[in-house]
Amino acid sequence: MSETPVPGTVRPGGRTARVREAVLRTAGDVLAEEGFDSLDLAEIARRAGVGKTTVYRRWGTPGALAADLLDDMAVRSLPRADTGSLDEDLRANARLVVKTLTDPRQGRLFTALIAASLCDDQAAQALRRFYAVRIDEWAGCVTDAIRRGELPETTNPRQVIAAVSAPLYYALLNSGERLDSEAADRAAAATVAAARAGVFASAP
Repeated sequence: MSETPVPGTVRPGGRTARVREAVLRTAGDVLAEEGFDSLDLAEIARRAGVGKTTVYRRWGTPGALAADLLDDMAVRSLPRADTGSLDEDLRANARLVVKTLTDPRQGRLFTALIAASLCDDQAAQALRRFYAVRIDEWAGCVTDAIRRGELPETTNPRQVIAAVSAPLYYALLNSGERLDSEAADRAAAATVAAARAGVFASAP
């Protein structure tokens, strides 16, 4: 017997794909404008011009809808930089994070999705998948740097990439410090210095 797919995980084409795109775009707008508490499936269906039954059958819960939105965002995210320099690659990574978090829509959207992950298990799992996908994508910058001899061979690429964005998300969610190109460059430089010092070396 085949298992029933988790709502929001099927990747169809044609008209169903257009429905999904309209619903996810509307869900993103609502999350950015009003937050997770306002993610009502019936209202999303109305605003997206989609049948309410379709939305309830496809997603079922606001958490499943937020999770599908995160999965879609991961797929659509920009590829990593490949400048030939670890310093430049990580600076590009940090500046992309800052650009996203300070965008009038995307910044509020990410804040809402993070809030959703604190109260909904499906959203939490999807947020972890989102960051896993993005970290894996950018980890290639560190792998290339190890190959070029810029970093110790035991360096953990995923830990390096996670360290770049950590202070930027902290500024967004906790300290309220200014997020700009200078903050991005500081985060990248601090991570590079720590990586070269062996801070992110894996245990033998």
